[in-house]
Amino acid sequence: MDVRTAQRLWSLDSVWLNTAQYGIPPNTAHRALAEAMEAWRTATGDPSSWGAAAQDARRRFAALIGSTPDDIAQGTTTSQFMGVIAASLPDGARVVVPEGDFTSAVFPWMAHADRGVEVRVVPLAGLADAIDDATAVVAFSLVQSATGEVAPVEEILGAAARHDALVVTDATQAAGWCPMDATRFDAVVCSAYKWLMAPRGLAYAHLSPRLRDRVRPTGAGPSAAADPMASFYTSRMVLAEGAARFDASPNWFAAVAAAESLRVLQDIGVEAVRAHNLAVANRFRDRLGLPPGDSPIVAVDDPDAGERLRAAGVRAAERGGRVRLAFHLYSTEEDADTAAKALA
Repeated sequence: MDVRTAQRLWSLDSVWLNTAQYGIPPNTAHRALAEAMEAWRTATGDPSSWGAAAQDARRRFAALIGSTPDDIAQGTTTSQFMGVIAASLPDGARVVVPEGDFTSAVFPWMAHADRGVEVRVVPLAGLADAIDDATAVVAFSLVQSATGEVAPVEEILGAAARHDALVVTDATQAAGWCPMDATRFDAVVCSAYKWLMAPRGLAYAHLSPRLRDRVRPTGAGPSAAADPMASFYTSRMVLAEGAARFDASPNWFAAVAAAESLRVLQDIGVEAVRAHNLAVANRFRDRLGLPPGDSPIVAVDDPDAGERLRAAGVRAAERGGRVRLAFHLYSTEEDADTAAKALA
């Protein structure tokens, strides 16, 4: 499916340039969610079908980021997964994070200060240089939420490998448009309600085998068991072999919609999504005389920008004193021109 054909799957009543806050579902995903909600309302729903959709979404997410379903855990938030990893660090461990990163990738490590876990905060550009033999984990967002800046991944991975540090990345602002090979990281954590266009309350994590061996599944319930349906009332704990041992109970309704949104992304292909998103974002940049970028998130430093965009019917976000625009599949050249005209 090409992007132009796919755009017919959306019915927007605004110029939505705010996917970095939450994504808009294709009509197929909204319809699947509405049908599930109606089945819930009328007491005709089948949880097994909702559970099957959750497994389908897991498989599709794995394929999207270059992982395998066995290495994907299903949860609710980015900070939930970060917290489980942080809780397994030894006392006195050092974690390096970039300055200004989203707090879900920072606070879970800082919560362990009382047992000597040290969080060193450095500029993103200097993150790789800050990794040394004392570093246990380097944690960072693949794409910065506030600015759209793409992390220097190659430098970070190289430095982490030289010093045997774990690499944990938050892909919430990247997965869905940014091609990646999750197997190069120890953990890739992602909330699904932004570029994956799912309802809020669903998150995924690629957890590598070497990381899983070090992490304790402190939130284990029946969904983390090798046989969930046989594990509701047992004191014999047999957990799943792969990353599913870190599963939380599935958010059925979010997963029903996510499976459809992920299917659309797969049908188009991440490379094509990236090409479209960057083309529209760079059209907007060009109209404002800004240099081209490598991210569909654009931060504009103008104190009146938010008000002018709202007056033009453009939905964006204000973060850190700047206006942040985010261009995704449903964004058009006309949307970029409308936003640029409002700010010119």
